[in-house]
Amino acid sequence: MAGSSSRNGGLLTLRIILLCAFAAAAITLLPLVMDPCAHSLSRSILAASGLDAYLLPCTTDASKAPSSHGKDANRTSGGGNTGARRPIITDQLCVKGVLPPHALPPFQCCPPPPSTSSASGPINFTFPDPAEPLRTRRPVHVVGAEYMAKYARAVALMKALPQSDPRSFYQQANIHCAYCTGAHRQLGYPELGIQIHFSWLFFPFHRAYLYFFERIAAKLLGDPAFALPIWSWDVPEGMGIPEVFTDEASPLYDPIREPSHAPPKVADLDFSYRLEKNLTDEQQILHNLRVMYKQVLDPSAMISGAALPSLFMGQPYRAGDAAKPGAGTVELAPHNSMHTWTGDNSRPNAENMGVYYSAGRDPLFYPHHGNIDRLWECWRRIATGNRTHEDFTDPDWLDSSFLLYDEEARLVRITVRDVLRTEKLRYTYGGVGLPWLHARPPTTAGVNPKAKGGGRLEESVRFPVALDAAVTAEVRRRRRPRAQEKQAAAEEVLVVEGIEADAGDFVRFDVYVNARDYHRVPSGGREMAGSFVTLKHPGKEGTALRTRMTVALNELLEDLGAEGDDSVTVTLVPVTGQVTIGGLRIVYMDE
Repeated sequence: MAGSSSRNGGLLTLRIILLCAFAAAAITLLPLVMDPCAHSLSRSILAASGLDAYLLPCTTDASKAPSSHGKDANRTSGGGNTGARRPIITDQLCVKGVLPPHALPPFQCCPPPPSTSSASGPINFTFPDPAEPLRTRRPVHVVGAEYMAKYARAVALMKALPQSDPRSFYQQANIHCAYCTGAHRQLGYPELGIQIHFSWLFFPFHRAYLYFFERIAAKLLGDPAFALPIWSWDVPEGMGIPEVFTDEASPLYDPIREPSHAPPKVADLDFSYRLEKNLTDEQQILHNLRVMYKQVLDPSAMISGAALPSLFMGQPYRAGDAAKPGAGTVELAPHNSMHTWTGDNSRPNAENMGVYYSAGRDPLFYPHHGNIDRLWECWRRIATGNRTHEDFTDPDWLDSSFLLYDEEARLVRITVRDVLRTEKLRYTYGGVGLPWLHARPPTTAGVNPKAKGGGRLEESVRFPVALDAAVTAEVRRRRRPRAQEKQAAAEEVLVVEGIEADAGDFVRFDVYVNARDYHRVPSGGREMAGSFVTLKHPGKEGTALRTRMTVALNELLEDLGAEGDDSVTVTLVPVTGQVTIGGLRIVYMDE
């Protein structure tokens, strides 16, 4: 009896253990089955469960994510972050990104699974040997045919690699797709994808991306000194697609470009989707130089006024935040506009260059972004008064990280702080001037008449407002805070807030200051203070894009003779797409 009782007790204990194990498994796996993208599991567990971590079809609705415009968005972005640390860290988990309707295959953006040697996780980035040759990136129109033949050979060698090789051109193009379709997950926030556009991650991500692309090309060529050529569309000699990229027999050729923009067409640096300016070449070049001054070198960026990194580089974007808190001036134009100008405008998404998911498929993408990276270096080196411009010092920015493959096909984790000095990455820029430094736009007389009888026509504007037609509003200037009165670094900034548009659409509107008769302002006129420009966000048709725009005012108001005015007149002019504006306000920023 005692033995039987002991056996029965043992069976009962075993049943209890099995029942508990079954319940624990159900609790763990049921949420994964119901919503696999909302739960972070290691790749080995996913593999054991029969799920492919690289093929999970997930859709992340940014509108359901924690807002980036709450109190956390008000933390000082220059280095006064006193809250919990929240850098955005790329998780190894990559799911199937969301692509737009009519997308061109291939449809998978995730990188190949890590090799056995890197299955334990990515390695941390280490700087190249200081004894390595210093690569010099120079413009396409300067390097010559022989050098461009070398770049063409590098692209051909990358295209010849198996598609499963992370160094292949196929997989390199997918990197950009993965980081802009929400395929890569935020560590600790598996329901949120990472979007590197419209935020302070824009410049450092693309620098890290090009760094590895260049080293892969150099490795395949057997030339340690090889540097990417750059498409210097900001100087007259480079304002157009270089002819070497139009040779149909070349690996650099992409048939999916806008045919009407083939050489010798001069590029339009603030181009709007399917809208041509029809300027003469001389007029277009002058307009482009003024665009560079306003969008790249205005007080928000380089020449005068304050050196504020958030205005030039983009707004803070921390772990758990909704994507696209706000772009810097350069990203809006000429970055976005040149993408759209190059892509095939007969296609609904302006592929290849005109939309995020496919832009990396065009070999011209990499010289384009080489020039964007060069502008970051220009911003740092051009002084404002007796000050040079400085990057963010916020640890949430510095410790944000990306996962990329190196020239040895190893998965590498690289942080923003790793890419801040090009000399430590063993490359520099040369062979191109800065003609836009002296292209300060002229003012236009008689475009800001006062309302008849001294009344304010703008009082009828009630925000939010759908921007179906031009909207003019008078915006009161706030008194500069006493603590900032003696600080030359404090920048007066117009904030266009509550911007809401269809994320799956091309959107542009222009911002005029003190120009009620904006239609009389000539191309590149001073009163046109800036442009908001977006590319389509893949697969987000019907989803709201919510962001904001900032426009620096210090130098602009000086040029317009309005420094002492109590208010400014702001006119928003729709150009492309449907957009709603939540409000306008003027603030002082000091980072």
